Order: sequence, then structure tokens, then C-alpha cells
Amino acid sequence: MRASALLQTFATIYGRRSVTAFKPSLLPIKAKKGKTCRSPGLRCYYERRNVQVNTFLQTLFVGLRLGSIYALVALGYTMVYGIIRLINFAHGDFIMVGGYTMIFTIPIILALGLPAWTSVVMAILVCAIVGMSTELVAYRPVRKKGTSMTALITAIAVSLLLENLAQAIPQIGPNPKVASKIFVAGGITISGVTLEWTTILTIVISVMVMVALYMFTQKTRIGRAMRCVSEDKSASILMGINVNRTIVLTFAIGSGLSAIAALMYMAQYPKVYTTMGTMLGLKAFVAAVLGGIGIIPGAMLGGFVIGLVESFTTSYVSSSMADTFVFLILIVVLIIKPAGILGKNIGEKV
Repeated sequence: MRASALLQTFATIYGRRSVTAFKPSLLPIKAKKGKTCRSPGLRCYYERRNVQVNTFLQTLFVGLRLGSIYALVALGYTMVYGIIRLINFAHGDFIMVGGYTMIFTIPIILALGLPAWTSVVMAILVCAIVGMSTELVAYRPVRKKGTSMTALITAIAVSLLLENLAQAIPQIGPNPKVASKIFVAGGITISGVTLEWTTILTIVISVMVMVALYMFTQKTRIGRAMRCVSEDKSASILMGINVNRTIVLTFAIGSGLSAIAALMYMAQYPKVYTTMGTMLGLKAFVAAVLGGIGIIPGAMLGGFVIGLVESFTTSYVSSSMADTFVFLILIVVLIIKPAGILGKNIGEKV
């Protein structure tokens, strides 16, 4: 007996007139956005599953891309906090400085026949100078005479100063500026989802920077000096280490990383404005705390976690809840494990 005849008989026994109720595979099932699936059940199932897989992969790629940018910024937080125990809230605004430096440098770079991404060299130099100047003018006097609370307030004041100073410059102003295309478009396709070259490059660069920083602090003479200053400044002075010069160099490296983060951010979101580093810096701070602030691999781990949480929340819950989940993670981590995932709880010296 054919299947349709069997279903008709079954429907007649139970007093049903419609066979459709017993054949859900014939009902319109949403398989793709804007389309419906009227294929037989198994085929429609695979179409729906492909849509789910594609959505998952797209969300994963976006999360890794965001996480890589957060990791680059968090590495700067980690470098500074690890050596002088200062949460440099102005670090996010160094990203803004790097972004505007590239905005004004890219036309000159293109006129010289060079690729747009080489403008990051000038941005690194400018951000390093701004970072070192901030340490010399604002943070060093506070380190010598002030308290940790004074240093925190100073960091917030420097952040606001940079934002308002940028808005006061006529060439910048409060309105956003659109950046030129930095990298070549295109990518590779995985299961129907395109993984852009800029996403791959962002992930690779962030991992390479993390590895380079870790090797630098572990294997080089300057890196060992940084670790000594982080452990005990007084003992470092007795060992002949120039503490102030080491701290200035740390600010230069951390601020230079913000320029690289600005480059990768602009490659994905080609718009620069004076407050672009505020929320970016806050989320990177959450990433640094989550992974273990002061720990270089922890900054990378925290960045990826925050990026993935934000991406999956946006895709599967609500875009308006993404920031809520990010800062909720900060509260939970501070309650459960204040030192972070890779951090160790160590009592303060007395």
C-alpha cells in the first residue's frame, strides 16, 4: 500500500479529513531568511541544519574577531598594570589617537604609492609619544606623592582630557570621520560562510603580538627588568635597574599596542570618533580582569571570551543585552575569582 493511502486510511479511522496534519514535512518550514522550505522532510531538515550551522560559524568568526581586538587593547592594560599597578583608563583613548593619526596619514601614504596599512607605523610612534608624555607629566608625580586612589582619578582625568582636547581641534571636531579601505576585501568560504581576510589577519596579529610580548618579558634583558620592577621597585633600584626608564618604556610599548588595535578596529569598522576608545577600553579592561590582569596570556584569553560572549549574545539573545552580559561577567569573576582565570590570589605585602 502506498504511503499516502496508508495515511488516508489512518486519518479516516481517527475521523480526520486532512492528511496534511499527519505530514509535517509538507508544511512551509523556514529554512533560509526570506525563503520557506516545501521539500520532503529529510531534505528540509538538512536545509534548516545548514542555516543553523552557518549562523553559528558566522557568530563564531565575529566573536573571534572582536575578541582579538579586545585582546590587543587588554595587553596594553596588562603591561602597565603589571609593572606599576595602575589601571590606565586613558589607554582606550590612545586608540582614538592612533585612529586619527591614521586618518590623516593614509592619504599621504597612498600618494607615496604605499599600502594604507603602513600608516600604522606613524600611529605607533604618535601613540608611544603620547603614552610616554602621559606617564611623565601626569602619572609620575602621582606615583611619587599620591595614593592609588589619586592615580585612578588622574587616569580618568587624562581620559576625559584627551577626548575633549580632540574635539576642540578644528581638523577633528565631534563628528566621526570615515577611514579609507585598509586591507583588500575577500576571504575563504567555510560551509557557505565567508571568513574575511581581515578577520584572519586580526586573529593572527593578536596571537603573534601576545607571543612576542611574552617572549620579550621572559627572555630579554629589558623584559626581565620589567618583571623585577613589577615585583619590587626598591630591590630593583639596588640591583641597578633604572625604574623610571623601565616604566616609561612600558608605557611606550602598551600605547603602541593601542595603535595596532586601532588599525584592526578600523579595518572592520571604518569610522573614527573622539569617544571610540571609551567602550572599547572598558570591555578590554573586563577582558584583562577576566583573564588575570597583569598576566599576558590571560589578556588574550579574556579578550577571546568577552568577544565570543558578546557575539553569541547578540546573535542568539539580543543585541541590547550584549553589553549587559559582558559587565555581568566582570561582576561574577570579581566575586568568584578576583585574580582572574589565570591569576593567583596573593596577599599584599606588609
